[in-house]
Amino acid sequence: MKVTLLFIFFSISLSAQIRGVVKDSLTGQPISYVNIWVENENIATTTEEDGTFTISTIGTKNLIFSALGYEKKIQKAAESTVVALRAKTFDLDEVVISNSIETKQITIGLTQNTVAQAFDNGPRMDVKFFPYQPSYKKTKYIKKVTLYTDSRIEGATIKLRFFKADEHGFPGVEMLQKDLIVTVKTGTKSNKIDLSDYHLVMPKTGLFVGFEKLMIEKNKKEKTIVDANTQTTTIQKTYYPLVLYNYVERDALFTYSGGKWNKQVSENNANSGKIKVYEPAINLILTN
Repeated sequence: MKVTLLFIFFSISLSAQIRGVVKDSLTGQPISYVNIWVENENIATTTEEDGTFTISTIGTKNLIFSALGYEKKIQKAAESTVVALRAKTFDLDEVVISNSIETKQITIGLTQNTVAQAFDNGPRMDVKFFPYQPSYKKTKYIKKVTLYTDSRIEGATIKLRFFKADEHGFPGVEMLQKDLIVTVKTGTKSNKIDLSDYHLVMPKTGLFVGFEKLMIEKNKKEKTIVDANTQTTTIQKTYYPLVLYNYVERDALFTYSGGKWNKQVSENNANSGKIKVYEPAINLILTN
């Protein structure tokens, strides 16, 4: 019994609140909205606007730091009091930007005969896949994205992500070079975000569009829960906004957790390889 008690105490003592700050390695300026994951675990957080963060984990675990425009970094949690990220260098080809004339437009991604519902997906990043169709050649520009949200906090923010599908069908290269942070109003809303200034073209390999929850103080709402049997209290934390989901049939579902992409597929080949999944309620408007 004594050995067991000592072992439990030792295990608890290893877990702690890791506090730190993420900065640009060159300028020393703090980096806001950095995605921070405990490697191979569904535990994550986001840096505040001043670059600071707090995450509960064991000091020997690896933390994965990633932000648009910066190289990904992995280091021990106990050594993450100050984390310096190095800016990426890009070898840019000559880019010719042609303005869309917007005489045609189509909406893609609409889901029929399903009820959208909101729930907390935790720190996991969920995406929706938009396969390329030859007919999109006539409306190749991504004009707007529609995101359906439910929020109990005024001015809650969320980050949108756009990935080209890679050669293996997974989310690959990001299409934006800087964060796209969206602010939503309270209640259940349909948020239309104009992407015209980004000159995004629908990739022929297909497109993944998803959202990253910003687990920061201004998005957090706490609720005290009392257990009726034990009378113990716990604090329930919810980070808004919540995103609405549709329950649909798909070939696969991709999620980002623990610092890597995971693919969920059907284990029942007799069902034509299809699975029933909850997919973010996201639509796109394409134009010419």
